[in-house]
Amino acid sequence: MSQQPQRVRERGRPRQFDPDTALDHAMVVFREKGYHSASICDLSEAMQLTAGSIYKAFNDKRGLFLQVFMRYTSLRNQALRQRLAQQPDGRSRIAELLHFYLESASDIEGRRGCLVVGSAVELQQLDGELAGLVTSALQGNQRSLQQLVEQGQQDRSVNPQHDAEALSGVLLCLVLGMRVAGKIDELPARDRLIATALTLLD
Repeated sequence: MSQQPQRVRERGRPRQFDPDTALDHAMVVFREKGYHSASICDLSEAMQLTAGSIYKAFNDKRGLFLQVFMRYTSLRNQALRQRLAQQPDGRSRIAELLHFYLESASDIEGRRGCLVVGSAVELQQLDGELAGLVTSALQGNQRSLQQLVEQGQQDRSVNPQHDAEALSGVLLCLVLGMRVAGKIDELPARDRLIATALTLLD
């Protein structure tokens, strides 16, 4: 009796979407609506994927949010580092950082909101891992600001008499406040905001 030819195992069908593009579309939804208010239906429409495809690729909404959050913070931090690297001293880097956040709080970008700030508002409703990601991102922002203050104190562009930790905390509150205010409306006196904020460094 002749042997039956063995069936060649077919490879799984390749994904018909670019993961980074899909994450960027989901990012807009999470920024505008927040984690809990963003539905799978909202995400499916924005990502142009079926709910089944989302679950297959990311397991669930939580898994999708984790990847979106990590991509958001990575892209933002990379863009900010590139801008700060072009500045000559600590004070100029702080000014550039403030410009970065001010631009982020303007127009459509401002109305979409900051994923970190928005998630911080929902912090008590998030599970431990998600809450830890948000907290770590905020703590990282504070440490980065403190390093800029200390750099400015070393190069004498920032008053060395200031408490670097306390001053960085004030600056963190300022940049987070920009993102919240940008979600609501145009910031008042935006043309003078940074110049006024920089007087904290004198």
